[in-house]
Amino acid sequence: MENYFQKEIETASREEILALQNEKIKKQVKHVYENVEYYRKLMDEKGVKPEDIQSVEDIKKLPFLTKADLREAYPYGLLGTPLNDCVRIHSTSGTTGKRVVAFYTQHDVDLWEECCARAIMAASGTSEDVVQVAYGYGLFTGGAGLHGGSHKVGSLTLPMSSGNTDRQIQFMMDLNATILCCTPSYAAYIGETLAEQGYQPKDNKLKAGIFGAEPWTEEMRQSIEKSLGIKAYDIYGLTETSGPGVAFECSEQSGMHINEDHFYAEIIDPDTGEVLPEGSKGELVFTALDKEAFPLLRYRTRDICVLTREKCSCGRTFVKMCKPMGRSDDMLIIRGVNVFPSQIETVLLNEGYSPNYQIEIDRKNNTDTLDVMVELTQEQFSDKVADTQRRERELEGAMRTMLGIGAKIHLVPPKSVVRSEGKAVRVIDKRKLH
Repeated sequence: MENYFQKEIETASREEILALQNEKIKKQVKHVYENVEYYRKLMDEKGVKPEDIQSVEDIKKLPFLTKADLREAYPYGLLGTPLNDCVRIHSTSGTTGKRVVAFYTQHDVDLWEECCARAIMAASGTSEDVVQVAYGYGLFTGGAGLHGGSHKVGSLTLPMSSGNTDRQIQFMMDLNATILCCTPSYAAYIGETLAEQGYQPKDNKLKAGIFGAEPWTEEMRQSIEKSLGIKAYDIYGLTETSGPGVAFECSEQSGMHINEDHFYAEIIDPDTGEVLPEGSKGELVFTALDKEAFPLLRYRTRDICVLTREKCSCGRTFVKMCKPMGRSDDMLIIRGVNVFPSQIETVLLNEGYSPNYQIEIDRKNNTDTLDVMVELTQEQFSDKVADTQRRERELEGAMRTMLGIGAKIHLVPPKSVVRSEGKAVRVIDKRKLH
């Protein structure tokens, strides 16, 4: 039996969704043009006026926004409402350059929390559930989004934030948490720690997990499902578009439904910016249809994916996006070959290794080197050097088949790859490429 938070819109016909999007986009473009000088200039340069946008079909006439624009406009340049109408900010982790600061009116917060509530109910959540939110709180959007969504559903909310794993486990067991929300790498770590403490998956009351904020593979999903005894659901979002809940997985677990009443998605060619036909693989671009304080139009996410409108068994009619297949910017180019960290993870999990790994890239004598540190589990660990070397060679063969280039594998003892309680740092690039 499928749960819906707002069934009428989640199962609306294609025509109804389109009519709603067309009505919202006209209002939104006018709002942005009149209130956001930065974007008005971009539109003027392109010779586009609000009246040129009569439907979502016309969105392709509008200029794109990129992360570089957001940094340039920092802090108030993309604000769409008076500051005293704003009730909150969130911010990206700012790993490169200036942080991006996103503003929210109360209306924006309510819509965002409704999107997260839809995600929780799609993952079988109800008001009877105990939702443990182990995403970071504070400037990061993960904690606040799922926390608000859980309140909207009426579930008992455990606002744990990330870290302090022993306390997470104590509350999970004592308060019978049924849904866990955190990053996939942290879920895997909780699963590992439970096993070390002598618990079996059946000892906890968890039934579902809602995991996002970093890339993870199908293989990692299966390993988390097994270690925690749950069904693991994917959730997608960006601070720039409010946070998690832009798209979420349903019981079918075959891609994430985009909340199309609030976000309009396009797929473009990352090199030319041209909109690609439905079903094509390309870069995902989002337009927020009704955000007031930080109303982004045609924001380039850099995530590479495919959209599909195949009928879904859950009854939801929203378009689905596949798991991002990597990014048009954090793609690693090694010796001229495009490498995505998710490909390396897939090989490791297929070959029976843990998803705890770190990639190190360097450049020696003008040639790129690719080293992958792979952590062994307690059972796999052997102090026989010959045994370890044989397994490293086997893994190097599998890696070459997947990537098309050689990688040096280093099998390292259990617990020697640094654990992350937030986003896992998977790649260390020591090359001086800039």
